Amino acid sequence: MTRFISDGQIASVLTYARLIPAMERALAAFSSGQVIQPVRTVLTVEENARFFGVMPAVTSMGMGAKLVCFFPKNATTAVPTHLATIALFDSETGEPLAMLDGRRITEMRTAAVSAAVTRQLAVERCRVLALLGSGVQAHAHLEALREVRHFEEVRVWSRTPAHAETFAARHGARATGLEEAVRGADVIVTATSSREAVLHGGWLKPGAHVNAVGACLPTWRELDDAAMAASTLIVDSRDAALRESGDVILSRAAIFAEAGEIFAGKRRVPPGTTTVFKSLGLAVEDIATARLVYDALSN
Repeated sequence: MTRFISDGQIASVLTYARLIPAMERALAAFSSGQVIQPVRTVLTVEENARFFGVMPAVTSMGMGAKLVCFFPKNATTAVPTHLATIALFDSETGEPLAMLDGRRITEMRTAAVSAAVTRQLAVERCRVLALLGSGVQAHAHLEALREVRHFEEVRVWSRTPAHAETFAARHGARATGLEEAVRGADVIVTATSSREAVLHGGWLKPGAHVNAVGACLPTWRELDDAAMAASTLIVDSRDAALRESGDVILSRAAIFAEAGEIFAGKRRVPPGTTTVFKSLGLAVEDIATARLVYDALSN
């Protein structure tokens, strides 16, 4: 019988210490052509408000699909903006293995990928982390990035100052203005629901690293043209970035490499380079995480 794996069960076994290297392996396999995965299919249920996505992938560790609802309209309610279910199958036999709650997996695998890229690209002695956004992904990125770098100062900005203050009090951070958060920061995370640029290239210090995880539609963006032009651009998928990322499409920025090429040692970014990682999220990440959870609960 196919198992249903709940959020509580996932929380009991899924850690960043195990997830970050798993994401490195999954993305290296993806960029090496070892994964069958189309760009996700997204149905617009309501323009700018409700979207339904289908994300299938076949890998050596398992195959399946994530069904995900992205409902920006939920941002002002108690319901999360992202809700998902992941179906996991055995790739050798086709046997259905499990259905997994996808909310925590989506949250953690996104942050884990950013942490894996940050470990490769950010300067070793990072002092300041800036979080633009104070929601679920800001929290997840703070936890994941602390696995790979030690930060002496964490700054947080939100469009709603009270949210930034609450986040700062809970996590030992400092709530600041937008430009103040970015200037002098070694690592910046943009995890907002913004449809227009909030991060300006003129604010970035040389050698800074940006993890851009919001703006997942071709007409939305978080980084301005100057930020994109001044940085070496890394993406999770070239095909996805050129179809889905407003940051990439609208700026016409050149893509230097996929993250998986960096992890596999096929491309190298010189130390001290200003970098942007544009994350859109891939099905292979979801399947690899689901398999990690399934195996941990099966042992």
